[in-house]
Amino acid sequence: MFMVSDYVAPEAVILSAGAVFTIGYLITNQIVLRLMILLGTCLYTYYYFTAADTPLWEAIYTSMVMGTANLIGLGSLLWHRSNLAVPAAHRDIYPLFEGLPPGDFRDLIKRARRHVLDERTQVTTEGVQPDKLYYVISGPIHITKRGERFTMPPNLFVGEVAYATHQTSAATTRLDAGSEVLEWDVAELRKRAQKNSRFALAIEAMITKDLALKVAFAVAPHSGDWNEDAANARSARA
Repeated sequence: MFMVSDYVAPEAVILSAGAVFTIGYLITNQIVLRLMILLGTCLYTYYYFTAADTPLWEAIYTSMVMGTANLIGLGSLLWHRSNLAVPAAHRDIYPLFEGLPPGDFRDLIKRARRHVLDERTQVTTEGVQPDKLYYVISGPIHITKRGERFTMPPNLFVGEVAYATHQTSAATTRLDAGSEVLEWDVAELRKRAQKNSRFALAIEAMITKDLALKVAFAVAPHSGDWNEDAANARSARA
């Protein structure tokens, strides 16, 4: 029976395992790190089989448990980054959230209610703290702020500033009948963000990008065609 130990000294195996672990700890990429640790664990396990006349079963079992835990974590990471994590019902809008990992998108979208408005709806009121956060998939966004009225393109959040700052809404916002939106309960989002730092960072990243687009649009809110602005917004997310 072929045995590596017939050609490689056990000392070389454990030194290789230590080197693999050390290199892995220097790598910031989580997937590569876990693969290196998995390789190192395999080498350690093999060493425990061959280092003595009788296999070191306690060390072997411990290594196998650690390796299994590492495999579970690796699988979770791969799933989080795989497009298979994107819910089938919402794959059509995932490109609008370009840059958001599939797993984060799944976590965000499963807390949203996606629907089409039956009538013209006021979703935020200036000076009032909103209890909902919206993302407008289609339809113009009509805004009234300090008596001034203007329209913004879809593919933007509504109520995100109030959500991020815990303050009242800075403007009154209305959406036309037929507009399609994603709607989140603010209290639920904040509760989830407190429990999960990854989820909180995902929301912050989307809001930051959204605000950047709005600042660019605010330079001349009355000029141009909102359809053109929507196209620019989509290309900016790509």
